[in-house]
Amino acid sequence: MSLFSLAWRNLLYRPWSTLLSVILAALGAGLISIILLLNWQLEQQFDRNLAGIDLVVGAKGSPLQLMMSSMYHISSPTGNVPLDAVKPFLNPAHPYIELGVPLSLGDSYRGRRIVGTRPRFLELYSATLAEGEMWSEVMDVVAGATVARELNLEVGDTFQSSHGLIEDDDLTHREAPSFRITGILAPSGTVADLILLTPNESLWAVHDTHDHAAEDHQKSHYDVNAPLTDYTDESITSVLLRFRGTSVAGLNMQRSINENTELQAVTPSIQLAELYATVGQGEQILRQLGYVVVGVSILSIFIGLYSSLDRRRGELALLRSLGAGPGKLFGLLLLEGTLTAVAGALLGLALSHLGLALIARYFSENYRYDFRALVFLPEEAWILLAAVVVGALASLVPARRAARTDVHQTLAGR
Repeated sequence: MSLFSLAWRNLLYRPWSTLLSVILAALGAGLISIILLLNWQLEQQFDRNLAGIDLVVGAKGSPLQLMMSSMYHISSPTGNVPLDAVKPFLNPAHPYIELGVPLSLGDSYRGRRIVGTRPRFLELYSATLAEGEMWSEVMDVVAGATVARELNLEVGDTFQSSHGLIEDDDLTHREAPSFRITGILAPSGTVADLILLTPNESLWAVHDTHDHAAEDHQKSHYDVNAPLTDYTDESITSVLLRFRGTSVAGLNMQRSINENTELQAVTPSIQLAELYATVGQGEQILRQLGYVVVGVSILSIFIGLYSSLDRRRGELALLRSLGAGPGKLFGLLLLEGTLTAVAGALLGLALSHLGLALIARYFSENYRYDFRALVFLPEEAWILLAAVVVGALASLVPARRAARTDVHQTLAGR
């Protein structure tokens, strides 16, 4: 019988002690693994959707809320601002602003946000059309790849929007004109996959009136080919800005807007850094807890192996009499501890990915964000390697004691 088979049989011979050690090792490894996976997923999502945006300008309120609603579309807007107030940022000849993209938020379809904007929104995320064409009229919609797939949307489909992000028939704008799908975007791995894009004028038309008699008026009242700044009495939610280079004037724009206007300007990179710092505190607590559980699992493996030595003295002495040297007995106990720790780590990694799948489903249902459960990080291989070290350390003392088993005294019953 091989050393591996013998070690495996010994572990199965004391199932409850082995199971406890495996569960503790799984909890420690799983907790550390899911922290790594969540951090990686969140950073990937947030960093990918930064899209080179230097400033978000909108209504006064929570800076984080303004950024999350305008860039990640997972929060309610802080409010609307008069279009006249943000016209300077939409001027293509602005000396410090390379790109200004207006956003009009507030409506959704089956929980997916409808974003009123301009075609240059696609430039931010390098998004391209997979089929159909860009909008040409009010109420035309270009659907993101994920939205189109999940809602089975096709070019030519029509629908009516709802107020807010809640799926509630009572909030549907039944008397407003219908939206029409004219195009579907190719997958880009960005927030553009998760939303429905339409001209800003579409959202204005929906909220102008819900009177059927005025429907034709609603559609003809706006011209998507006219400059957005031609409309004086309308409002939008926010503007996404990308600067020309890193001029001092551009860097000072946020402070100037916040101090001298009724608007609020937010730097996304700064808000993300603060968000990471806040989340990082909880992450550190959970990670420390994981290390504590790993420490307890080491102790559990050690106690399980050490306490079994007295019961196994006859077995070990018999192995010695059959030719097994001290080194083989040492290796046997070392292998038992290592197998226990590695089995726990593998179970922990499996549980962490199962947990991530549940979290991904929650984020998809509640925030319409895609998390991937079948992602394996290089750090997870280090967790398995650490499990080998943990198992070896836990079994080192019991293995040394087993190697010193005295054959004559044990078989003589002393």
